Amino acid sequence: MRFLGVNAVFHDPAAALVVDGAVVAAAEEERFSRRKHGKKPVPFSAWELPEQAMRWCLDFAGIAPADLDGVAYSYDPSLVRPDLEGLDPAWEDLRTLYTRRAPAFLSTALPGLDPERVHHVPHHVAHAASAGLAAPASGAGRDCAVFAADGRGEDAAHLAGAYRGGELEILARQSLPHSLGLIYENLTDHLGFQRSSDEYKVMALASSGRPRYIGALRELIAPGGDGGVRVDPVDFTAFAKRRRPGGEVTAEHADLAASMQQRLEEVLLDLVFWLHRETGLPRLAMAGGVALNCVANTRIAAEGPFEEVWVQPAAGDAGTALGGALHLAQAAGEDPEPMAGADLGRGWTEAELAAALDAADIAYERPDDLADTVAAALARDELVAWFQGRSEYGPRALGCRSLLANPTRAANLDRLNGVKGRESFRPVAPMVSAERAGEIFSRGPLPSPYMLFVHDVAPEWRERIPAVVHTDRTARVQTVEHSQELLSRLLERFEARTGVGVLINTSLNTAGRPMVDSPRDALECFGSSPVDLLALGPFAVRRTGLNGRG
Repeated sequence: MRFLGVNAVFHDPAAALVVDGAVVAAAEEERFSRRKHGKKPVPFSAWELPEQAMRWCLDFAGIAPADLDGVAYSYDPSLVRPDLEGLDPAWEDLRTLYTRRAPAFLSTALPGLDPERVHHVPHHVAHAASAGLAAPASGAGRDCAVFAADGRGEDAAHLAGAYRGGELEILARQSLPHSLGLIYENLTDHLGFQRSSDEYKVMALASSGRPRYIGALRELIAPGGDGGVRVDPVDFTAFAKRRRPGGEVTAEHADLAASMQQRLEEVLLDLVFWLHRETGLPRLAMAGGVALNCVANTRIAAEGPFEEVWVQPAAGDAGTALGGALHLAQAAGEDPEPMAGADLGRGWTEAELAAALDAADIAYERPDDLADTVAAALARDELVAWFQGRSEYGPRALGCRSLLANPTRAANLDRLNGVKGRESFRPVAPMVSAERAGEIFSRGPLPSPYMLFVHDVAPEWRERIPAVVHTDRTARVQTVEHSQELLSRLLERFEARTGVGVLINTSLNTAGRPMVDSPRDALECFGSSPVDLLALGPFAVRRTGLNGRG
């Protein structure tokens, strides 16, 4: 059976396709439109559909809209309660109007689709399915507790429950306006960043501050003891002056970020302990924007009651497209397969990549050993744009659309932040083989293929790889398996040249731009950035080749 999932309501519009229980394709609209996050997170944008992502998913699988058995739209307008405190009824009415008409909008965007086959899947149910139904199996089987938390869905802010035999049992739903995600979004806005977008910047900033305001926040934000939370309104100006976008980041701002981050971690720990008591299951699967907070994830894994913690790599709203499709597949009697990886987006053949280079009239070569060529460049302290295979689904560059650098040079942190137009307090991540990771990194779960946990850097390695060591002596690690042959070989070749089997891996993009997705995107990014080498499939383009082939 064939099920298409669609996320289109709040932000990060995306589409995903599940065929006979297997995840076939998934992509975010921003990768096609080149508009960061796809659209603005405002009510009057709810009508915008991920049209290019939807069409690509179907074209990739050779499926016509009329042949779909169902389409999941990850929001159920029947659950909306515009009278809830803190919500603007006018905006809620507008969003609800758009989402009720989603079947008609979708059938217009995908001619041939029967609107009767469109199903509204509750937002947090879609999040939960993206985690619980996509999580890999383990010795304990596939049953797992599930926790999905973000800013908001229809009338709730988080869901806690369990998947047993593929069936979701909901144990708690937190009603709005009490929301851990929304209070973190409000702080993001207060600190001069973009809400529903830049929360990871607050998490990074928190490492530079002291939690001086934790006492006051504990009074305002507290677990309820029943799987829920109480979040009272917080006047952030009582702690730190509102920062204008682009303005100076002060110690007070960092301290406020540190205080909120600590309180978030404390409350999440309380919630997962409650969930473990209720379910008795050894495994926890997580999704929702809050689950992108890798510092909190690490505390849950290290200090919480669960033996295993798995986080959906597309944990934000984009992931509800996948969750919605999996939910319909399971409801139709199928047994959805675990998610094999995040490389679910577009890919190009060697011939197509060569044609793109020829069309650009750029000199290029095909090295006998691409991994060794790139390792040599990195050992010379060059920056490498790395474009391989299918693009990633979710916000992390995982070795498909990456910018690579040498971690042994401390100056490379500032260098990369300068190239990408990022704030100076933001870290970059290390890539390391799964078999070597335990020698260098501790505390966080290993292996860690999706960069969703932080790890302590061993003291003897902090001076060897200073560019990836954050101010709190941690790093957000990506581990690489032997099955990822090219990346594994690259790490081996770099270690042979430098004695260090670690690379910097950050996303291949510049400030305000989505991650590179197509060959054209890669060439534009390479041509406009001080990057020394582009590894485009099996081909290498050097900075000196930008003047054409002469």
